[in-house]
Amino acid sequence: MKLTREQYNEIAEYLEQLRPTRQCMRILAEKFPDQSQSTLQSIFSQEYQKRIKRTHWKHHSAEATSSYYKRYLNGVMRNPAASVLLELANEVDFSPALMARIVLEEFLHQQEGVLPTKPVINSMIRDPSKIPDRVLARQVFQCTVNDCCYGPLVDCIKHAIGHEHEILLREMLQEKKLSFLDENQLRAKGYDKTPDIILEVPVAVEGHVIHWIESKASFGDECSHQSYLHDQFWSYWNRFGPGLVIYWYGFIAELDCLRERGILLKDHFPTDIVTLHHTMP
Repeated sequence: MKLTREQYNEIAEYLEQLRPTRQCMRILAEKFPDQSQSTLQSIFSQEYQKRIKRTHWKHHSAEATSSYYKRYLNGVMRNPAASVLLELANEVDFSPALMARIVLEEFLHQQEGVLPTKPVINSMIRDPSKIPDRVLARQVFQCTVNDCCYGPLVDCIKHAIGHEHEILLREMLQEKKLSFLDENQLRAKGYDKTPDIILEVPVAVEGHVIHWIESKASFGDECSHQSYLHDQFWSYWNRFGPGLVIYWYGFIAELDCLRERGILLKDHFPTDIVTLHHTMP
């Protein structure tokens, strides 16, 4: 689903008023009934992450870290069964999973006298049973399962959705009897940075020649699209020529302005593919 920049900004501005709870999607769907659930979900997730990045620094100051840890200790001392970390994260408008990470880091620092390594923290966040404190383990688990934008559960869901759309793309190409190499095949050939699909025989879509296809199971907003252009799409263009990016959950229509330079955007698999044999006499 393509949105104008004005439509997108209206949704993004409305999201600034909402707390990131499980009721957000119901509220958004009621406010913007013409937009698909998947598009709204993707925009919500991306806008929330932008909000967290803007305020990330203040939650990681030494003063904030110490304050959060003390409040956690006082809270569980009063009632170990209470949702102390989750309520604290909601109170200060911060991601529950990231709040759990801050408190866990401070707990391990206090216990061991040294800052824990990132792999150790990641392992405990993914599997709270490894945390050497049952109360904190439960608190961390509660935060990760109640966070709709951060944490291992969300990462797993995003990975699964991305993989599902890559499979869907391959199946559609096979139905069209198009010869292609996927990312795994390209890596096996020694390519280090590749799109999801390289077409062994280029095709034309809406009058534009396409050599590769990239699948994005997300909404293409200004920020993410510019980042992808810089980190991925122009590199693909330099190596393989012009290509197609499919933002399955839609994108801002004004971003599709690079067709003549070799980057075409779509929100679905194209139905008007012209293959080589169609153009041969």
